[in-house]
Amino acid sequence: MDIKQYVYNLAVEARAGARSLAKASSSQKNLALVKMADALKESAPELISENKKDIGYAEKKGLSKALIDRLTLNEKRIQEMAQGLLEVSQLPDPVGEVTKMWKRPNGMTVGRMRVPIGVIGIIYESRPNVTADATSLCLKTGNAVILRGGSEAINSNKAIVKILRDVAKGQGLHEGAVTFIDIPEREAIMEMLKLEGIIDLIIPRGGEGLIRTVTENSRIPVLKHYKGVCHVFVDRDADLSMAEDICFNAKVQRPGTCNAMETMLVDESIAAGFLPKMLKRFKDAGVELRGCLKTLGIYPHITGVK
Repeated sequence: MDIKQYVYNLAVEARAGARSLAKASSSQKNLALVKMADALKESAPELISENKKDIGYAEKKGLSKALIDRLTLNEKRIQEMAQGLLEVSQLPDPVGEVTKMWKRPNGMTVGRMRVPIGVIGIIYESRPNVTADATSLCLKTGNAVILRGGSEAINSNKAIVKILRDVAKGQGLHEGAVTFIDIPEREAIMEMLKLEGIIDLIIPRGGEGLIRTVTENSRIPVLKHYKGVCHVFVDRDADLSMAEDICFNAKVQRPGTCNAMETMLVDESIAAGFLPKMLKRFKDAGVELRGCLKTLGIYPHITGVK
């Protein structure tokens, strides 16, 4: 396979999809998102079947339980993925919104209007639900998306993309609005990063190594982050019962995901009342706890750090 030509052809298809989306009405985009959500739910058995191929391969490679959890699709997660599409469909359409208007000294009125970017390339790892999440946000904002997911989830991603593309076509949108690089070769990413003038923005979503590689090799503007350490701060005026549930969910629900809480900060004035119950709940759930010396003084059953 000529990987360079293959990626180029997909990017050109995405550019055609971007032109189609730029002309789409809010109702057309919203209906497409609703139909996509329905199609994902209806296709749950197929998606789970394809996902099992990825899980089997991951287990043979000896990937960690946390990574395998990130890869896994089940009925609940497919429902959540579909719900995400529905929630995006209900957001206001940003395209065409005038955010500022002012008059120049010569009497001319000048405004600032929000418009689509064009083609957005998204490079990501592991979680197949990102495929639907990224598609929904790009479609809503009138942008075509060219996706390149991790090789460990390729079967799941291909199945999701096929469903989304079929719906887009059925709703009168160009299929290129949702484009997917379905080969695992790393060279495909390198070729993707060279396509300035066709792809307008690159968003890497993953570990620091991926983000640095993309940033160092891209000829296209990159929207990036690096460390991504997730903090939750409990303020002195917080509803402490609610704060406890939020912190527990943030850490325990899916600890393998990139947005799981890594650091919990608590206002010193409420720490003595909040930490013992909170930390015991974490400990009972199997969370490894480390705390500063002040925390150790309130709850000694953890590992101290400076």
